[in-house]
Amino acid sequence: MIDEPDELAAEEPTEEERPAGMQGLEPSARFMFHVQALIRLFTVQLPMSVGMGVGVTVFGGSLWLGFGVGALAAFCFFMLALWYPSLSFDRWGYELREEELLIQRGVLFKSLTAIPTARVQHVDTRQGPIEQWFGLARVQIYTAAGMGADGVIPGLDLDDAEALRDELVRRHGDDGV
Repeated sequence: MIDEPDELAAEEPTEEERPAGMQGLEPSARFMFHVQALIRLFTVQLPMSVGMGVGVTVFGGSLWLGFGVGALAAFCFFMLALWYPSLSFDRWGYELREEELLIQRGVLFKSLTAIPTARVQHVDTRQGPIEQWFGLARVQIYTAAGMGADGVIPGLDLDDAEALRDELVRRHGDDGV
């Protein structure tokens, strides 16, 4: 007999991937990350693979070598599009503390960003077409120091994203420069 809590716990990211206290993204964001990866695969990476194969053929390689290089590149990009989005999803996390917002992300290069809530100038919630399709949003946090968004949290439920935005604005949003 399978114990359901253990089965569900196995699907959750390990503590090494996301520190205790960090909130993860909405579960449907995992599928959204895969859809975005497939769009990149077909619009950028596969054409790039064809270009690599043609380039090898034109600049001194044989037709078979060019075909092999293009096929190998396409296979590698395809495997990356299948594997990377789940790892990326598992490593996203955020935690709103009293004095700061922590954002963790990264697969190959891990990053932990601490944004002091006192420095928050304004906060946006945004939805692109794919996010709208999934009912998700991303929160973008701007501080007085940055020219662009200093922190971004993708893959949140729209209501959760708006609640996080409102809480950040309520805490220190009127204290901006």
